[in-house]
Amino acid sequence: MDNIVAVLKNKDVMKKIGFTFLAFLVYKMATYIHIPLINPDIISQFFEAADSGVLGIANAFTGNALKNYSIIALGIGPYITASIVIQLLQMDIVPFLKEWQEEGETGKQKINQLTRYLAIGLAFVQALAMTYAFRLSGDSIFDIGVTNVNFVTYTYLAIVMTAGTAFLLWLADQITMRGVGNGTSMIIVAGIVSTMPGMITSLIETYLANGAANTENILIFSLVLVLYISVIIFVTVMQSAFRKVPIQYSNRPASARFQGKSDSHIPLKINSAGVIPVIFAVTILSIPTTVLSYIDNLQATTAGLWINEMFTYTRPLGYAVYVVLIFVFAFFYSFVQINPEKVAENLQKQNAYVPGVRPGIETENYISKTLFRITIIGSTYLVLVASLPIFASMIFNLPAYVQIGGTSLLIVVGVAIETTKQIKTQTQEQNYSGFIK
Repeated sequence: MDNIVAVLKNKDVMKKIGFTFLAFLVYKMATYIHIPLINPDIISQFFEAADSGVLGIANAFTGNALKNYSIIALGIGPYITASIVIQLLQMDIVPFLKEWQEEGETGKQKINQLTRYLAIGLAFVQALAMTYAFRLSGDSIFDIGVTNVNFVTYTYLAIVMTAGTAFLLWLADQITMRGVGNGTSMIIVAGIVSTMPGMITSLIETYLANGAANTENILIFSLVLVLYISVIIFVTVMQSAFRKVPIQYSNRPASARFQGKSDSHIPLKINSAGVIPVIFAVTILSIPTTVLSYIDNLQATTAGLWINEMFTYTRPLGYAVYVVLIFVFAFFYSFVQINPEKVAENLQKQNAYVPGVRPGIETENYISKTLFRITIIGSTYLVLVASLPIFASMIFNLPAYVQIGGTSLLIVVGVAIETTKQIKTQTQEQNYSGFIK
């Protein structure tokens, strides 16, 4: 309660929060500006008929902008993809990127600029492919008056959609500089949160409205709400959980240990990989089934049935592949985020060590083992949260629009925790400044 009062009294923080909500309003308005030459009703019908998958996740991240086929239909997905690609290429794959990484602020600016250029290129290619893929779905996605559709038409539409992504990147920068939190993360959260009222409305219409409010439906509705709140609490706890690796400094005098931090430690998050493993797993599984849906001659064959069984994560075999992929990507990305070799090297440079562990290779092995153990817990947690929408839909027969758990909740809770910490830090800084004055 005291923290809320401190935020309300802080004019600078309140201005930043107000600017952030204003940016959200601009973002939401942009989701309703349709791309020219396109009939958005056809695209919307395609989403209603399609099964949930990578398109469903992409639509949730864009706040229904993809379903509306608005000018920001791509969202900032291309930028997220470009960031992951650049981050992976920095792992001794491209030498100059690793050099930029070690140049401090100057190198960071170069990497950010390269990431944006790559994001614009990916957005253009993705817009071309997406528009052409929707056209192959059957019904014409173009307005009635549009008859002469050629490469120039697709290029024009791709440029419009790419410009929408560029606008969102600019808006995200404004949030980062003048608002609260990381702009790109806040844009994603804005898209996800804007779809939640529709989810609640769909749930009410299914179980309570139009004479459906019998004892069984009321019980199911109550259980779903309780489960949803319980999952939010569980995800919040797990996203904040970390393992402390204690460290000591050999060059710190005894008096400093008593006066300063005697409990120095390295925090290793239980879920250091974040939501990336789930997104990668869903994307990889969705690619074969998406391609299969456009090849009519292959769908009814034995090969087509096997592909559908193996890469649809709501089927037993596909679900097993889904779980394996989440574990693989969770371990891979955790060790990318936290490099035990670099951690051990940095500790040695700072004359620091883990009590009972020798510096160098033994420290590296100790951190690797610790990270491996907590990643088992983290990846199991990711599998559980990612599986909840699948099993909840089967048990409660939920509408397709209603999801309990999943990647959306992981992102919203993670960003909410980080934003809360940032607001708290800014408020404390202002309080300390006022006290000194």
